[in-house]
Amino acid sequence: MHSQSKLPQMLVPELMHSKEAWRVFGIMSEFVSATQRLSDIQPAVSIFGSARSKPDHSHYKKTEEIARLLSDAGFSVISGGGPGIMEAANKGAFYGKSPSVGLNIQLPHEQSNNPYQNISQTFQHFFARKVMFVKFASAYVVMPGGFGTLDELMEALTLVQTGKTRRIPIILVGNDYWKGMVDWFRQTLLTEGMINPEDMDLIQVIDDPASIVSAIFKHYESRGFELSEAEREMQLNL
Repeated sequence: MHSQSKLPQMLVPELMHSKEAWRVFGIMSEFVSATQRLSDIQPAVSIFGSARSKPDHSHYKKTEEIARLLSDAGFSVISGGGPGIMEAANKGAFYGKSPSVGLNIQLPHEQSNNPYQNISQTFQHFFARKVMFVKFASAYVVMPGGFGTLDELMEALTLVQTGKTRRIPIILVGNDYWKGMVDWFRQTLLTEGMINPEDMDLIQVIDDPASIVSAIFKHYESRGFELSEAEREMQLNL
């Protein structure tokens, strides 16, 4: 009786390990499913920004304009698939010539899928979703946003800076919004030797929608959008 009463407690660690092991297969399935569905969308531009921006806000309207110009220029547009800036990005692309892609995330609040998606992929895990934003993006366009937007921006900067992914245009939209952060990068991070002077060149601040599209094309005019073999291998090791 004594040994039988302890048996369930003895099994708890083993059951927990088994549950964690099976969860790995769920993560793998997210990567496989997303890679298969998104393999034909390139070239693509990922657009980030606040989920809280309303349709009548200037940030929403500018995002919609940028996305429409990108879509008509031949870029698929990738957003987080939710409301606010994500919806504006999908909406602009949805009425353009190229696919509107939503990488949706399951959250307990705030996230609900917007209806302007030609391709919709849902994730449970943030990190799997973040890999797809980088893996399929020829450029990042970062609108004003909060912690989630900053997270995506810093992820992209870190991956490019460390050579874990190819160099892509990272464009901040909203000079007034981003000026304090960019000044802090220059005056504190650079002055303290936390980044190199050339790291500041990873960021562009552009407010005009047409100029954003032009800047992306300019980046690729001498090399094209196709990945080299080295870049393909790099993307596989993200």
